[in-house]
Amino acid sequence: MIDLTTNYLGLKLNNPLVASSSPLSKKVDTVKKMEDAGIAAVVMYSLFEEQITHESRALDHFLEQGANSNPEAESYFPDLGKYNVGPEEYLDLIHHIKEAVSIPLIASLNGVSEGGWVDYAKKMEQAGADALELNMYFIPSDIDLTGQDLERSYINLVKAVRKQVKIPLSVKLSPFFSSLPNFASRLVQAGANGLVMFNRFYQPDFVLDTLDVVPSLQLSTSSDLLLPLRWTALLYGRVKADLAITGGVHTVEDVIKGMMAGGSVTMLASELLDKGTRRITELNSQLLDWMEKNRYSSIQQMQGTLSQKTMAEPSLYERANYMKALTTFDNRILV
Repeated sequence: MIDLTTNYLGLKLNNPLVASSSPLSKKVDTVKKMEDAGIAAVVMYSLFEEQITHESRALDHFLEQGANSNPEAESYFPDLGKYNVGPEEYLDLIHHIKEAVSIPLIASLNGVSEGGWVDYAKKMEQAGADALELNMYFIPSDIDLTGQDLERSYINLVKAVRKQVKIPLSVKLSPFFSSLPNFASRLVQAGANGLVMFNRFYQPDFVLDTLDVVPSLQLSTSSDLLLPLRWTALLYGRVKADLAITGGVHTVEDVIKGMMAGGSVTMLASELLDKGTRRITELNSQLLDWMEKNRYSSIQQMQGTLSQKTMAEPSLYERANYMKALTTFDNRILV
């Protein structure tokens, strides 16, 4: 019998499909539907640092400082009450979801600074969360902020959150670090049990007719998988943490590639938002069919089989592969 189970953050999951942070977790009924369709675990949508500090009125000073040079600056900050439910409602939702489902629920906390808001990590644990994902979503725009200082602030933040909770802690990273393997190792030393590759920063777009800068949200495609796939394959077996791939997981082939790179789980959001929870059932069925056809008896059997650590030619993941990739276009050049 084929075994689809996998271990992530110390949690035994029925399969490697996890619903990543998205609006799908805002309603108990939707989470229940995902469980019925076969999802192994659910990451809740993020509770933002700004929401918590806004509720405590600590954000007023920040807004006033930022608005000094432009009286309209405050209008660019979202109405947090409309964007998401508040902190206490978020904690209540954790409690209600845990009452309704038996699969693990991973809370998500989004912030970049140390402060009293990290106390909510403990409150999430007390509300029933099985694990916590720290979602580091920050664009460093200050020209005086060094990479070293930024990394130090992230490490200190992980340490601060780790002190608050006993449940497993994962860190959702961006790929934009000068030495990602070193930084990943330091995050694990600071207390992270898992790493999620990668956060997808939503890029603003320009409206040329009105000369406006507007938010832009686009669902991922399978082509987005290549970046997290590569870094998962590079980190597998080199950091003592479970690895999760998110961004670009749409097909059963994407799931299989994620496992072979060394992932413990693959996380989906865009595919579920686009095609609904029935897609979970389809992917699990297709995964079983593929494993049977290719004679794999378990997820563990395929994990890391295409990681750099196990490859006969490790340079395929490094700079030499760039040169090899370029040569594939030699015969396509039109004269």
